[in-house]
Amino acid sequence: MRIDNELDVRGLVCPLPILRTKQSLSAMISGQTLQIIATDPASVIDFQVFSEQTGNELLFLSETAGEFIFVLKKK
Repeated sequence: MRIDNELDVRGLVCPLPILRTKQSLSAMISGQTLQIIATDPASVIDFQVFSEQTGNELLFLSETAGEFIFVLKKK
């Protein structure tokens, strides 16, 4: 999977990971991918809902050692 941009929001809690993601996506073009690394357990639900509400596709979600990795494709 090609990753166009990466965003590190480790240590931040809701709503900051989503707000930073919105900022990053706004600078990207349609079809590009953004990988987000987060530590807030609530981010799992937050990114699923964000994807559904905005139409940006959640391509990947994983959790390892307390870190969550998300890959979003900009609509």
